[in-house]
Amino acid sequence: MKAVQVTGYGGLEQLEVVDKEIPQPKENEVLVQVRACAINNTEIWMREGAYGTGGKSGWRPEGVQFPRVPGSDITGKIAVVGKNVDEGRIGEDVVLFPFTSTGEEGKEHISEDMSFIGSEYDGGYAEYVVWPAELCDPMPLSSYEESAVFSVSGMTAWHMVEQTKVKPGETIMVTGANGGVGSLNVQIASKAFGANVIALVGDLSLEEKMKELGATHVLSYKSNQLTEEILEANGGPIDAVLDVVGDALFHTSLQVLKKGGRFCTSGSAGGQKTELDFRTLYLKHITLIGSVLGTRAEFKRLMDSVAKGDIKPVIERTFPLQEAREAQKYFKEAGKLGKIVLLPEHNA
Repeated sequence: MKAVQVTGYGGLEQLEVVDKEIPQPKENEVLVQVRACAINNTEIWMREGAYGTGGKSGWRPEGVQFPRVPGSDITGKIAVVGKNVDEGRIGEDVVLFPFTSTGEEGKEHISEDMSFIGSEYDGGYAEYVVWPAELCDPMPLSSYEESAVFSVSGMTAWHMVEQTKVKPGETIMVTGANGGVGSLNVQIASKAFGANVIALVGDLSLEEKMKELGATHVLSYKSNQLTEEILEANGGPIDAVLDVVGDALFHTSLQVLKKGGRFCTSGSAGGQKTELDFRTLYLKHITLIGSVLGTRAEFKRLMDSVAKGDIKPVIERTFPLQEAREAQKYFKEAGKLGKIVLLPEHNA
């Protein structure tokens, strides 16, 4: 099969197209023919070494074992089943829950042994992937590429909204609102939880599209009067921030939060380190929430919402699998709306 491997920490040159043996499923596993794999920040940060220190980076302390096939937002068709798996599942269209864990229900994502597909296991930048049968769920939509855009970014966004305890009628600010997680934060907070959403983007030509996703107000983070514009749009301080940017908008976010406000972060595309005056936290009674991934139950609630049509797929562009370098380069460019999806050749 064709696959794309990361050969070590570094730039795009570390992505190589290779021929590999098709893996075989072991007991309780299935072989999935990959039909679509959406790109996430997680595999880019994994390649760049942004998750760790001391030369190691990954979801586990020991770092990634190279070469590794990345990719975690995966849909496909079950082609072969391993021992103890019902043969009737062959031909089933599935979306893959993206990590294994022995954590108790509701805490799977914070278990010490949580291991991620595309980081601790070979992932979806390939024509086939092996995965536990119990972690292969029915696709929420009939399209492979549309169903592939929710697994990691969608679960991350859903978990952020639940962790932040968003309530109907509250005003929530979403940073990076045109990105994969951000665009889903806008939809989930507004359409599934009934909040008013202020969406921050770089390009205001996206305003109408963001409002279609559920944003009440759309503002440019490039504005020199951003704080004033946020407060004016809401008629005062806001209830919560769902952030994937980090340092670049951290100070502004704390300024516009009301007393008792909540700041939830799940990314740092605009800077991984910041300065914090602790007085801002305790004098305003602000709650800081670190959030990543989510639980099996949240994943199922997300997929139910997608299947009902409450949450829509937003796809910027697709690339052939063998153009993974170009796809990751395009992913990091500003001004996009939604997800970038890789399609193996057998989709043609």
